[in-house]
Amino acid sequence: MSNIVERDSGVRQRPAEYVQNFEVLRSQCLKEKILFRDPEFDTYDLSVHYKNLRKNQLEWKRPNEISNNPKFFVEGVSRFDVRQGLLGDCWLLAAIANLTLNEKLFYQVVPNDQGFDNKYAGIFHFRFWQYGKWIDVVIDDRLPTYEGKLMFLQSAMKNEFWSALLEKAYAKIHGSYEALKGGFTMEAMGDFTGGVSEMYDLNDAKPNLFTIMLNSIQRQSLMCGSILNSKKLDLKEKGLCEGHAYSITKLTKFGIICLIRLRNPWGKYEWKGPWSDKSAEWLSVPHTKKESIEICNLAPDDLKREQNGTCSTWDLSVFEGEWVRGATAGGCDIFQESFSSNPQYNITLEDSDDSDNENMCTVIISLMKKYRQRHRNKGDLNSFSINIILFDLNKSNSVPKPLDMDFFNNNTALYKFHSLKYNPREISKRLKVPPDKYCIVPCTTNQNEQGEFLLRVYSEKKNNLEEFDNEVGMCPINDKFKKLALYTNKNEDSNEKLKKYFLKVAGSDKEVDWMELKDILDVAMKQEPGNIRFSNDVCRCLIAMMDWDRSGKLGFKEFQSLWLNIKHWKVVFKSYDIKNKGYIKGYHLRSALSSVGYSIKTRTINTMCHRYASRKGYIMFDDFIMCAIRLKTTIDIFKERDPGNKNVASFTLEEWVEKTFHS
Repeated sequence: MSNIVERDSGVRQRPAEYVQNFEVLRSQCLKEKILFRDPEFDTYDLSVHYKNLRKNQLEWKRPNEISNNPKFFVEGVSRFDVRQGLLGDCWLLAAIANLTLNEKLFYQVVPNDQGFDNKYAGIFHFRFWQYGKWIDVVIDDRLPTYEGKLMFLQSAMKNEFWSALLEKAYAKIHGSYEALKGGFTMEAMGDFTGGVSEMYDLNDAKPNLFTIMLNSIQRQSLMCGSILNSKKLDLKEKGLCEGHAYSITKLTKFGIICLIRLRNPWGKYEWKGPWSDKSAEWLSVPHTKKESIEICNLAPDDLKREQNGTCSTWDLSVFEGEWVRGATAGGCDIFQESFSSNPQYNITLEDSDDSDNENMCTVIISLMKKYRQRHRNKGDLNSFSINIILFDLNKSNSVPKPLDMDFFNNNTALYKFHSLKYNPREISKRLKVPPDKYCIVPCTTNQNEQGEFLLRVYSEKKNNLEEFDNEVGMCPINDKFKKLALYTNKNEDSNEKLKKYFLKVAGSDKEVDWMELKDILDVAMKQEPGNIRFSNDVCRCLIAMMDWDRSGKLGFKEFQSLWLNIKHWKVVFKSYDIKNKGYIKGYHLRSALSSVGYSIKTRTINTMCHRYASRKGYIMFDDFIMCAIRLKTTIDIFKERDPGNKNVASFTLEEWVEKTFHS
């Protein structure tokens, strides 16, 4: 087994009670003697997407309505069970065809515990790797038909349905069949394997590309090919199709001749050029040589590598993260103001490869953007391009955590990787670097391109990947802003007027509730530019922040302390609101909160901006105050239960609900 370190992004997981369980659902259907109907992926009208298809000609049918003797498998599985229908998903079909060439891998994706004989209940399930996890996808067996025949993926055997059902399950995780129109085969291969994908442009191919491919075959990797630009090729004459994906089902070499065998998921248009089936080139190959050529079974277990005759594994670290508009979607390094706000990851390589005499470490860095296909039917192609930028941390005298604007302005990136030309879901790069400390910055090409990502790092030796980030807690208050806040609070006349007004509003008990506090603050802030007002929620939270006796009210001494905090927060906010527009950019939220004494992590910044930022990523003054209040309150609650500063606090559920609700 490989050494795997995995971290998530703090994204809430779907509750277990809402996850479809194949065994439970099938048993329930058998008990009730009904056929399963999937409420999460119901049938819908496909005719709006196919102009030549009339509504009354489209029918959703179960296999036993299409064939008299439906079977899940007919005489096992093969790449010839994969034939394309009306849907433009040849990229997916090329991956499925390769999947059939490895039995162990195939049955991991297509479980062999289902069929149309024993325990048939109209329900099937398939397994896919989705952004770091294997998930089980349940579907019913209603399939779209036209004039009684399957519209989309189908087998050469009319009564075989595993491939059509697999396509439906894959359509479900992407939201619709239409979401499968157009794509990269390496994406589907990744979903079938969990492996890392690499793309090679033949217009700029490495001299040793065929050797790389042969080595990949020995590691049982899946491969495919596609034609994206045919300006220099006469495709029709040679039997090829532009914009089409092909499975690579075999590689071989004899002498200086390198041959690659491709399969077209359409099942037609054969290659007519040199080394085609009936070409003269085969006459030069001895008969014995022809017989010795066998199909290599392809599988994507790219974690395995051969070393000194034994099989060893890569060290793998996995992190999930996200780019949030205005907060951590800082764009690439041409955006000096915001680049440092991107997520950052520290990788430490201590030991060189065993087989390397130059004291170098082999590293594969992979960055994948999540949920690319599922947004297509919503008009959002999630088409932004992604980048990996690597920095050597040992080349700088100053290495703040996280790296700031000054660091990036004074240090050149060691490597930059991107894929602007094809814009795939995943980019990856294989490197050889000396043992050292490095920082990986995953980013989008432009600012404010929001999305989630998966970062994976493979190395021959342990790589010690971790988030390069602050710890959550208190930090020293910026002296400059502290002095400014104290200076603005020294106006005796103003303070005396504020005290008199406080006592007037407070009445006989000399305390104010949140409504009275709002009245006082509105008057106190009346002279501020922009006529700043505090919302009801902010005033409630301000009371809770200072209200240790749970009375729901504040006395004047508590108010004085609160007012000094507000002055401090206002001074900091104004320093980042340079143009006096009443907001600061989310990119500045971390440094602004640091100036008032709070150290927070990137994930917390994301959470705050999801909740308080505008669509453009702006934080208004009222919302900035709320962020500061919530930080102070939650940290104080935690520290109250952690007197030994062990970074561990204990609450009962009742206590936790009471304290967090009051805050």
